[in-house]
Amino acid sequence: MTTDPSPAASQKLRADAARNRETVLAAATRAFATSSTEPSMRAIARQAGVGVATVYRHFPTREALVDAVYQDQVVRLTSGARELLAGHPPAQALRLWMDLFGDWLATKHGMTDTLLAMIDSGEISLAHTRQELLSAITTILDAGATAGDIRADARAEDVSAGVLAMLAVAARSGDPAQAQRLLDLLMDGLRPR
Repeated sequence: MTTDPSPAASQKLRADAARNRETVLAAATRAFATSSTEPSMRAIARQAGVGVATVYRHFPTREALVDAVYQDQVVRLTSGARELLAGHPPAQALRLWMDLFGDWLATKHGMTDTLLAMIDSGEISLAHTRQELLSAITTILDAGATAGDIRADARAEDVSAGVLAMLAVAARSGDPAQAQRLLDLLMDGLRPR
């Protein structure tokens, strides 16, 4: 069997590899979000429709995969704030962003043990992630204060704490609709009086 050394063949191979990586990342994100225990690399490969060797080629360790999913979700959450703000009034963008935040938290279910170990070892910096998330919230709050549809005294730290608390309470209640109701109440409190 001869290998085609042409640049076009090389680009096709790289494009296939990039697609495989994204497919594995998406499957891992879904697996972590829907599993109460950490899914195996083999289960993630099966869900992605690739061989386990493909998973290990892109993510040589469970930690590498967890880190990639975590970082991907942080980027999606922070860029999501800007995208929502570009397409919606600030108050609506903030409420939609709260749902994104809930989805982001849900991806942590099946990777909690590995994620906590990585945080303890310093491989993942919560301070950096927290700063990125607060910056995203601040962007929306500032736009909302300027537009007059979010209170000017709202602080990103308070919004973040409120969203986290409400999602935690709703998760324990077993009533998925409760999260939506609580977040709607928080939004009502963020509107100008």
